[in-house]
Amino acid sequence: MIKKIFPVFLLIGASAWAQEARKVWTLRELIDHAVSSNLTVKRSMYGVRGGEVNYLQSKMAMLPNLNASGNYGFNWGRTIDPVTNLFVEERINSINASVTSSWLLWNGFRLFYAMKQNEAELEALNHDLVRARNDVILNVITLYLNVVFNKELKRVAELQVASTREQLERTRKLAAAGSVPMGNVLSLEAQLATNELNVVQRENAYNLSLLQLKQALQLPASQPLDVADVPAGVDAEPSINKTADEIFEIAMLQMPEIQAARSRQRSAMFALRSARGNYYPRLSLNGNITTLYSSARKERILEGTTVVPTQIGYLQSNPAELVFSDVVVPQYSVREVGYQDQFRNNLGKGLGINLSIPIFNGFATRSAVQRAAISRELADISYIENENRLRQSVESAYNDAVAAAKTYESAKKQVQARDEAYRMTKQRFELGAANYVEYQVAENDLYQAQSDLLRARYDFIFRKKVLDFYQGLPLEF
Repeated sequence: MIKKIFPVFLLIGASAWAQEARKVWTLRELIDHAVSSNLTVKRSMYGVRGGEVNYLQSKMAMLPNLNASGNYGFNWGRTIDPVTNLFVEERINSINASVTSSWLLWNGFRLFYAMKQNEAELEALNHDLVRARNDVILNVITLYLNVVFNKELKRVAELQVASTREQLERTRKLAAAGSVPMGNVLSLEAQLATNELNVVQRENAYNLSLLQLKQALQLPASQPLDVADVPAGVDAEPSINKTADEIFEIAMLQMPEIQAARSRQRSAMFALRSARGNYYPRLSLNGNITTLYSSARKERILEGTTVVPTQIGYLQSNPAELVFSDVVVPQYSVREVGYQDQFRNNLGKGLGINLSIPIFNGFATRSAVQRAAISRELADISYIENENRLRQSVESAYNDAVAAAKTYESAKKQVQARDEAYRMTKQRFELGAANYVEYQVAENDLYQAQSDLLRARYDFIFRKKVLDFYQGLPLEF
């Protein structure tokens, strides 16, 4: 049975591996996988969770606190009964329990501004998370385009090898017939070897770019990976339809680092207001409930009465004769008072208002306010730095995109011209009107033009995506 089942498992495993090997990753899949596995993004996510904890804690700090405490102990020898406050000489078991609460009514809105500070910081952390994701996406797009570009170069090099090999076979036949000199065959064989070496170099560059993409995706180098080509029509209009200033204005509203800097400005402002709250008096409402138990606490219980004849005097008529009367004497028993009764009977409650006025604390509050003011100024400087950095980046990206568009248009024209020149030189070479050197120069020029066109195309696509990135547009194709 096992011998029959084992080949089936092998077939299933081989089929799964083949499907994995044949899987072609789209750019959307590459981005999703990279974002979900990137450690910087995960670190930013934990930063957001920490900010949420801080914000929730600052909100709850404005509510009254509630604490319960209890104490259980033994006392030997001469000690004080906690219930009667009398000295006793016995072992006493005692329990003290209390519930206390305090509610800060006013302190210059210090807690309120602390909550707003943490809220603004949480917004900044969320923007930092978006920025981390955007950085990963932009890096994946760069690596993806590099892979596709090297794949195209490798394909062009392979086409050149195929073309040279075809021309070599035809030249060999012509040389065997005596139509062309044998030197042409040798020259084509040398050129074929050069083209094959170029294929190897392009393949090495493609494998290296693929490895870099796998590393960005946190994938092992041994895992098969193939990516989909850039869809047709992406570069249909190699032009920029917005100015650098327009893109910058959009980026100021879209880029997460600018939003994060603004949120941290607000956070620093609220931190300063919170620090100033320590200058004001502190008004709080306090309450408590206490109770206790002591094993020394006893109570007498009336069990009944006893009639006891008691001498009350002498007869007036006969002073020698005693007079007796029956006196009712109550009979008591002593028992320990239970927990519930003592807790109920010893229950105490308290409520009060506390006012604390700061007068002098070694300049601690003043120093805290000054540090908060400095932090606010630094937050303003950080915002200006981010704004200037964004403006410079947008202007550089815009100039690069415009230059890439012009280069792409020129490369298209160059390929058309080189292709026509190669076609005519090839016809002349086949007819014997052109020598091998002219043919080879035309072929190399065409190959170089095609390589330049590919480089210009993918450079323009990347530069255009960078501008889309600054405008908050989707980065995938």
